[in-house]
Amino acid sequence: MGSMFRSEEMALCQLFIQPEAAYASVATMGEAGVVQFRDLNSEMNVFQRKFVSEVRRCDELERKLRYIQAEVHKDHVHVPVPESSVFPFAPNPREIINLESQLERTESEILELSHNAVNLKSNYLELTELRHVLEKTHAFFEESFSFQQQDGASASGTDSLTKALISDEALNSQSQVTRGRLGFVAGVVPRERVPGFERMLWRISRGNVFLRRAELEDSLEDPSTGNEIFKTVFVAFFQGEQLKSRVKKVCSGFHASFYNCPSAHSERQEMLKGVKTRLEDLNMVLNQTRDHRQRVLTTVTKDLHNWGVMVRKMKAIYHTLNLFNMDVTKKCLIGECWIPIKDLAFIRHTLAEGSKAVGSSIPSFLNIIDTNENPPTFNRTNRFTQGFQNLVDSYSVSGYREVNPALYTIITFPFLFGVMFGDAGHGIILTVFSAYMVIYEQQLSKTKSSNEIWNIFFGGRYIILLMGFFSIYTGIIYNDVFSKSINLFGSSWSINETPSHIIGNKSITLDPATEDYSQKPYPLGLDPVWQIAVNKIIFLNSYKMKLSIIFGVVHMMFGVVLSVVNHVHFNKKINIILQFIPQMLFLVLLFLYMVSLMFMKWIWYGPKNPLKTSPRCAPSVLIMFINMMLFKHTKPFDGCDEYMFEGQGGLQKIFVMIAMLCIPVMLFGKPLYIILYERRHKKHTSDSCGELNGSIELKETELSGMLNDAAGHEEEEPASEILIHQSIETIEYVLSTVSHTASYLRLWALSLAHAQLSEVLWNMVLRLGLTSDTHWGAIKLYIMFGVWSLFTLAILVMMEGLSAFLHTLRLHWVEFMSKFYVGNGHAFQPFWFKHVLENEEAVED
Repeated sequence: MGSMFRSEEMALCQLFIQPEAAYASVATMGEAGVVQFRDLNSEMNVFQRKFVSEVRRCDELERKLRYIQAEVHKDHVHVPVPESSVFPFAPNPREIINLESQLERTESEILELSHNAVNLKSNYLELTELRHVLEKTHAFFEESFSFQQQDGASASGTDSLTKALISDEALNSQSQVTRGRLGFVAGVVPRERVPGFERMLWRISRGNVFLRRAELEDSLEDPSTGNEIFKTVFVAFFQGEQLKSRVKKVCSGFHASFYNCPSAHSERQEMLKGVKTRLEDLNMVLNQTRDHRQRVLTTVTKDLHNWGVMVRKMKAIYHTLNLFNMDVTKKCLIGECWIPIKDLAFIRHTLAEGSKAVGSSIPSFLNIIDTNENPPTFNRTNRFTQGFQNLVDSYSVSGYREVNPALYTIITFPFLFGVMFGDAGHGIILTVFSAYMVIYEQQLSKTKSSNEIWNIFFGGRYIILLMGFFSIYTGIIYNDVFSKSINLFGSSWSINETPSHIIGNKSITLDPATEDYSQKPYPLGLDPVWQIAVNKIIFLNSYKMKLSIIFGVVHMMFGVVLSVVNHVHFNKKINIILQFIPQMLFLVLLFLYMVSLMFMKWIWYGPKNPLKTSPRCAPSVLIMFINMMLFKHTKPFDGCDEYMFEGQGGLQKIFVMIAMLCIPVMLFGKPLYIILYERRHKKHTSDSCGELNGSIELKETELSGMLNDAAGHEEEEPASEILIHQSIETIEYVLSTVSHTASYLRLWALSLAHAQLSEVLWNMVLRLGLTSDTHWGAIKLYIMFGVWSLFTLAILVMMEGLSAFLHTLRLHWVEFMSKFYVGNGHAFQPFWFKHVLENEEAVED
């Protein structure tokens, strides 16, 4: 919890590690994630660094892993999800050699299997095409033969294509000679190329090629890609060797496959029988090859995740070692890093264990460096506090050792959200949803989702859980459950009217001055009878508006009080006198006084009191505050007093005068102190340091620190800039106290809007299903309930919840944190394997 109150103390350290122990030491630091390394070789490019060959070695291993993963996904092999979130450690040098050989062997085996599978599939594809050619061309040859048996008269009546194909001389000669002169080419061509293929054959032969084709009903598989391909069987009949060579060239250009197809029917049948036998044998071999490949890939998937983690960790280690510098003797690696003070003992132990593990005779060690650099900000968090810390860091990273607002945001954020979202029913929905994510967070975290909205909800599950809890609490205080009230303790109001009068009036007005009120408040929250009162809105407006102002003033005062913690820690105690006290006086004397008037009005004035303390004489707090600031008076009603107590007018004038006097103190106090006192003190200190330069007892580190201080003092901010800067801060604070107080009225506005929208949704939708008294009423109610549930989730929970969340975020970022938070730090970015693996997964997705 200490690191949540303010960031942890950091130290800039120098690591001296023996080269043989560097890998093991950095690997242990990467598992812990508490060291942020600095690049000591920024002037060198990536190819000039010492461990570039090892990084390339890791790149080659990653290439092999990507190939294996691609083959696994190609065959749709299930990759098991790791049973635990515990990842394997980075491999030691001996394990790296074994991993390399294992990946090499696996890649070679998969490559060989893939090559064999492609060859077998190619042979299978050729035999399948040949089978289709033999089966489809039987009708083609019968048709060609029938053309040659026709007489001259019948031939003259055939198609012009047949006439060109068989000349008159061929018809007058013997049929055997004609059949010997007629040649053909059979094969398959891609289906999408068939139209162009036909046109080209027509053009090169001038219509002297007789083409017959038939489409294959079943698709074929491409051996290389596995994609579906569709082909068409064709037979082209022609005469002459010259035309034969032209036809073959066209077929080659259109990527058609040729197959030797006998013209005799008996030879084709015999060849078809042999092809089918070979296809059966080849199909059996293919199945065996596919099963063996499946077994190999299934075996690989068990270790694939661990291999990937080990290679990424190994690569990250060598990238980190490239940030180190080599000493002159080339026997020691020197690195600089930021380390939390609490983890220095762990890092020293890690260095010692790393040297012991490799049997190094020279131990590695750590040296703390004195520096004036601003250390990074590190707030140690857990699963519960991480979400709230992210809310603060989204605005800006807190300065080093500055008060961390996230600690207080854990309570104030869900509470202010609940004030705006005050409905117990809607709060239960949020609580159930977030409780599901919290209870099953281990299982859900293992399931990597690409849905960004779900990832946001899951990351803020504990925030949503507390928001649900506080929404239920404020819903109970408002007595609001899905826009309806619950009567748990019995109402403090009674009806003193006749039944006929009650039935005749559809609405009632609650007046605490009548006998209807028992003068005993409802035990918890709002009395349920206000739900049906006509003056409900008037009452709730006054009630919630005052609550908003009270919460806002207390919240801002708490922020101003937190600034004292920063002043004390950074040894700027003069700011307590010149900044905190005038700021707090200004806030207390004006706005806390206004809050106290609200409580006095609630306590002193009542319907049963005498006239001067009755509701008629109760002054308006807002009008009284305006009159106080403008030194004006408002004439009260007859028999009433202008003020709540004697001497209030004079006291208010004193408060305003003191508050106005605080403004010049805030405006000129700090600049005058810096110009008149602090600079003289620094000059005197630097002169004293100059006299000590000749002392032989002055340590080297102290001297360097003094020189750095002297260099920093040379660039002093001019007095005019100091005054301008302080003027801006003073004007901003004075004006913001008014604007920020008014900004907290959003608590009242959103609470009222949420309650009214929920009531409208109930009356306009669900009530329609409750008013029917027929048999169809159940169906109508079922439908109306579904519509009401949909609108409740979509509008009241999702949209209104998001609106309340954003308004609450603004109240913290602007109204609360501006009172003490500087936010000029830079985040601590440790070398952590968890971040490395998450970034790699994000890139892959």
